[in-house]
Amino acid sequence: MREHDLLTKFLIPGRPVRREVVVPPGSACLNRALGLARNISNDMTPADSFSFSKDRRLTKASEYKRVKRDGLARRGKLLMLNVVPVENSGPCRVGVVTSRHVGGAVVRNRLRRRMREIVRQHQHELRGSFWIVLVAGRDATNASYQQLEDEWLRLAKRASILL
Repeated sequence: MREHDLLTKFLIPGRPVRREVVVPPGSACLNRALGLARNISNDMTPADSFSFSKDRRLTKASEYKRVKRDGLARRGKLLMLNVVPVENSGPCRVGVVTSRHVGGAVVRNRLRRRMREIVRQHQHELRGSFWIVLVAGRDATNASYQQLEDEWLRLAKRASILL
Protein backbone atom coordinates (compact mmCIF):
# COMPACT_ATOMS: atom_id res chain seq x y z
CA MET A 1 0.00 0.00 0.00
CA ARG A 2 1.41 3.40 -0.96
CA GLU A 3 1.82 6.24 1.56
CA HIS A 4 -0.98 8.26 -0.07
CA ASP A 5 -3.39 5.31 0.18
CA LEU A 6 -2.49 4.82 3.84
CA LEU A 7 -3.05 8.49 4.60
CA THR A 8 -6.39 8.71 2.85
CA LYS A 9 -7.59 5.45 4.42
CA PHE A 10 -6.82 6.49 8.01
CA LEU A 11 -7.42 10.25 7.94
CA ILE A 12 -10.42 11.79 9.61
CA PRO A 13 -12.72 13.09 6.87
CA GLY A 14 -12.72 16.85 6.52
CA ARG A 15 -9.24 17.31 8.00
CA PRO A 16 -6.52 18.69 5.72
CA VAL A 17 -3.39 16.59 5.15
CA ARG A 18 -0.54 18.13 7.16
CA ARG A 19 2.80 17.09 8.58
CA GLU A 20 0.94 16.25 11.83
CA VAL A 21 -1.57 13.65 10.79
CA VAL A 22 -4.46 12.82 13.11
CA VAL A 23 -5.32 9.13 12.95
CA PRO A 24 -7.90 6.99 14.73
CA PRO A 25 -6.97 5.51 18.13
CA GLY A 26 -4.95 2.33 17.95
CA SER A 27 -3.07 3.29 14.81
CA ALA A 28 -0.18 5.18 16.39
CA CYS A 29 2.18 2.71 14.72
CA LEU A 30 1.07 4.20 11.38
CA ASN A 31 2.63 7.54 12.31
CA ARG A 32 5.87 5.86 13.33
CA ALA A 33 5.93 3.74 10.16
CA LEU A 34 5.41 6.82 8.01
CA GLY A 35 7.87 8.89 10.03
CA LEU A 36 5.28 11.54 10.80
CA ALA A 37 5.00 13.64 13.92
CA ARG A 38 2.45 12.51 16.48
CA ASN A 39 -0.08 14.76 18.20
CA ILE A 40 0.79 14.19 21.84
CA SER A 41 0.38 16.86 24.46
CA ASN A 42 3.39 16.89 26.73
CA ASP A 43 2.57 18.28 30.17
CA MET A 44 6.11 17.78 31.47
CA THR A 45 8.41 20.73 31.69
CA PRO A 46 12.00 20.34 30.43
CA ALA A 47 13.28 20.30 34.03
CA ASP A 48 11.06 17.28 34.82
CA SER A 49 11.98 15.41 31.63
CA PHE A 50 14.07 12.28 31.92
CA SER A 51 15.05 12.15 28.26
CA PHE A 52 18.75 11.75 27.58
CA SER A 53 19.28 13.03 24.06
CA LYS A 54 22.51 13.05 22.07
CA ASP A 55 23.25 16.66 22.99
CA ARG A 56 23.58 15.45 26.62
CA ARG A 57 26.26 12.93 25.58
CA LEU A 58 29.91 13.25 24.64
CA THR A 59 30.19 12.14 21.02
CA LYS A 60 33.54 13.35 19.67
CA ALA A 61 36.96 11.82 20.31
CA SER A 62 38.33 15.30 21.12
CA GLU A 63 35.80 15.65 23.97
CA TYR A 64 36.85 12.31 25.47
CA LYS A 65 40.53 13.28 25.13
CA ARG A 66 39.92 16.60 26.89
CA VAL A 67 38.23 14.87 29.84
CA LYS A 68 41.09 12.36 30.10
CA ARG A 69 43.78 15.06 29.77
CA ASP A 70 42.33 17.82 31.98
CA GLY A 71 39.93 15.92 34.20
CA LEU A 72 39.83 14.51 37.68
CA ALA A 73 39.68 10.70 37.95
CA ARG A 74 37.95 8.65 40.63
CA ARG A 75 38.40 4.89 40.52
CA GLY A 76 36.10 2.26 42.00
CA LYS A 77 35.92 -1.53 41.82
CA LEU A 78 33.58 -1.56 38.82
CA LEU A 79 33.94 1.86 37.19
CA MET A 80 36.29 4.77 36.73
CA LEU A 81 34.79 8.26 36.66
CA ASN A 82 36.57 11.12 34.87
CA VAL A 83 35.19 14.64 35.32
CA VAL A 84 36.22 18.00 33.91
CA PRO A 85 34.47 21.34 34.57
CA VAL A 86 33.57 23.17 31.35
CA GLU A 87 32.48 26.79 31.52
CA ASN A 88 29.16 27.74 29.91
CA SER A 89 28.45 24.22 28.65
CA GLY A 90 24.95 24.10 30.14
CA PRO A 91 23.80 20.79 31.62
CA CYS A 92 26.37 18.08 32.18
CA ARG A 93 27.35 15.84 29.28
CA VAL A 94 28.22 12.18 29.74
CA GLY A 95 30.13 9.58 27.75
CA VAL A 96 30.50 5.86 28.45
CA VAL A 97 33.56 3.80 27.49
CA THR A 98 33.73 0.00 27.41
CA SER A 99 36.90 -1.54 26.00
CA ARG A 100 37.19 -4.90 24.27
CA HIS A 101 38.71 -6.32 27.44
CA VAL A 102 35.25 -6.15 28.99
CA GLY A 103 33.77 -8.66 26.53
CA GLY A 104 32.19 -9.04 23.13
CA ALA A 105 30.01 -6.49 21.38
CA VAL A 106 26.78 -7.71 22.96
CA VAL A 107 28.24 -7.51 26.47
CA ARG A 108 29.79 -4.08 25.87
CA ASN A 109 26.58 -2.64 24.42
CA ARG A 110 24.47 -4.02 27.28
CA LEU A 111 26.86 -2.44 29.78
CA ARG A 112 26.78 0.90 27.94
CA ARG A 113 22.97 0.88 27.91
CA ARG A 114 22.89 0.13 31.65
CA MET A 115 25.31 2.95 32.43
CA ARG A 116 23.42 5.46 30.26
CA GLU A 117 20.18 4.47 31.98
CA ILE A 118 21.72 4.95 35.43
CA VAL A 119 22.99 8.41 34.47
CA ARG A 120 19.64 9.26 32.84
CA GLN A 121 17.77 8.37 36.05
CA HIS A 122 20.10 10.59 38.14
CA GLN A 123 20.69 13.43 35.65
CA HIS A 124 18.67 15.96 37.67
CA GLU A 125 20.91 15.35 40.68
CA LEU A 126 24.06 16.38 38.75
CA ARG A 127 25.62 19.82 38.83
CA GLY A 128 25.80 21.58 35.46
CA SER A 129 28.84 22.58 33.39
CA PHE A 130 30.64 19.25 33.71
CA TRP A 131 31.76 16.69 31.17
CA ILE A 132 31.77 13.17 32.59
CA VAL A 133 33.31 9.98 31.20
CA LEU A 134 32.47 6.61 32.76
CA VAL A 135 34.92 3.81 32.01
CA ALA A 136 33.67 0.31 32.74
CA GLY A 137 36.03 -2.23 34.27
CA ARG A 138 36.00 -5.99 33.65
CA ASP A 139 34.06 -6.72 36.82
CA ALA A 140 31.22 -4.45 35.69
CA THR A 141 29.93 -7.10 33.27
CA ASN A 142 29.04 -9.47 36.14
CA ALA A 143 27.69 -6.74 38.41
CA SER A 144 23.98 -6.22 38.97
CA TYR A 145 22.21 -3.01 38.02
CA GLN A 146 21.99 -2.06 41.71
CA GLN A 147 25.74 -2.56 42.21
CA LEU A 148 26.50 -0.37 39.18
CA GLU A 149 24.11 2.32 40.41
CA ASP A 150 25.63 2.30 43.91
CA GLU A 151 29.13 2.55 42.47
CA TRP A 152 28.08 5.45 40.19
CA LEU A 153 26.53 7.39 43.08
CA ARG A 154 29.53 6.75 45.34
CA LEU A 155 32.00 7.97 42.67
CA ALA A 156 29.81 10.98 41.81
CA LYS A 157 29.75 12.02 45.47
CA ARG A 158 33.52 11.63 45.71
CA ALA A 159 33.94 13.81 42.60
CA SER A 160 31.53 16.42 44.06
CA ILE A 161 29.28 16.51 41.00
CA LEU A 162 26.02 15.74 42.81
CA LEU A 163 23.77 18.58 43.95
